Amino acid sequence: MSRRVVRQSKFRHVFGQAAKADQAYEDIRVSKVTWDSAFCAVNPKFLAIIVEAGGGGAFIVLPLAKTGRVDKNYPLVTGHTAPVLDIDWCPHNDNVIASASDDTTIMVWQIPDYTPVRSITEPIITLEGHSKRVGILSWHPTARNVLLSAGGDNVIIIWNVGTGEVLLSLDDMHPDVIHSVCWNTNGSLLATTCKDKTLRIIDPRKGQVVAERARPHEGARPLRAVFTTDGKLLSTGFSRMSERQLALWDPNNFEEPVALQEMDTSNGVLLPFYDPDSSIVYLCGKGDSSIRYFEITEEPPFVHYLNTFSSKEPQRGMGFMPKRGLDVSKCEIARFYKLHERKCEPIVMTVPRKSDLFQDDLYPDTPGPEPALEADEWLSGQDADPVLISLRDGYVPPKHRELRVTKRNILDVRPPSGPRCSQSASNAPLSQHTLETLLQEIKALREQVQAQEQRITSLENMLCELVDGTD
Repeated sequence: MSRRVVRQSKFRHVFGQAAKADQAYEDIRVSKVTWDSAFCAVNPKFLAIIVEAGGGGAFIVLPLAKTGRVDKNYPLVTGHTAPVLDIDWCPHNDNVIASASDDTTIMVWQIPDYTPVRSITEPIITLEGHSKRVGILSWHPTARNVLLSAGGDNVIIIWNVGTGEVLLSLDDMHPDVIHSVCWNTNGSLLATTCKDKTLRIIDPRKGQVVAERARPHEGARPLRAVFTTDGKLLSTGFSRMSERQLALWDPNNFEEPVALQEMDTSNGVLLPFYDPDSSIVYLCGKGDSSIRYFEITEEPPFVHYLNTFSSKEPQRGMGFMPKRGLDVSKCEIARFYKLHERKCEPIVMTVPRKSDLFQDDLYPDTPGPEPALEADEWLSGQDADPVLISLRDGYVPPKHRELRVTKRNILDVRPPSGPRCSQSASNAPLSQHTLETLLQEIKALREQVQAQEQRITSLENMLCELVDGTD
């Protein structure tokens, strides 16, 4: 009788567990907008969740430690005039978050380390260039202040948030609504999925589609795609019989998938969260009550099912913590923030180990908060891998860092390339405080001018008296 050989993998026993009730965030009115984004973004300092808001769009930002019941008067981040559709934390500054809205704008916000007394209503900068709703945001993984947005106008815009200018506009590559956009590891390529059922790989700086695959999944429901560390692509979609699928693709040979996994029959779009350090992809379906996870390897069959974490209640959205925000002392390899109708519940994935020592094999060096490039270096054609840090001694988030926006000189009359940055992007809205300061400065200058005029008159009189005396 032949013995079945069990595949060796340190991730075969990844164990998922929901946090205790006192570690959840209660009484949060999660947004009911029908949009397939995660509705949640998290980093080592803060948890941000898109919430229901009357007369506009808002999201709430909570320090990670502020668990339990959230006061109904807790300050929100409000500035959009229509529902917020997507939010994304800057990977190089834990105090900066971008939000995209149905009102066609993108706003970038500075979140203070202390809890604000009242709602934050003024972004650092507002970016206007889309003509329809903006539903997708993604920061560049290695270049400072580079932000991508995709809108219902089928256009992808790449911004320099530090100046409020458009770096690139990709407006003729997608004939229909864009469903997802993902950067590769060093930010040199984009993978996009579109309502026209085509998976594309785009070089944004050349403005070219370098590879594409029509109908990677036969079904009619939306696709999603993410890059793996070695440049392959993971896509989620539906078969013709509405079975949900996970496929692995080699962009150099897009004819057939490297591997294809079929799962269940459901309508919920699968959101893939890929961890480059462990090569595990977690699939969270909107409306599901489970998280499936698979390990991606270089040997056949390439995609290995690991396990499913199941709970009773369906998820409205999901946040995924960067590796530097995890507790390495507990062998935690992933943490999710699952949105319910009225609360957010952390779910921890761990690899059980007996030793209390740092586990080198679970925690290779991981991307840290320092950018590898400036925006103009990336635009000029340079590429750089993320700047890595070790988690051996744990990770302590750096202190509050201001995002400084240097606007383009308004006296420079050369037209900017791409969609014009509106007045609010190149000249951020003035607060009441700023107006009062300006008025005081104008008043002080007028007084100085009057004093100078009086001095000139006095000197002229003295000069006339001297002239008359010499006569």
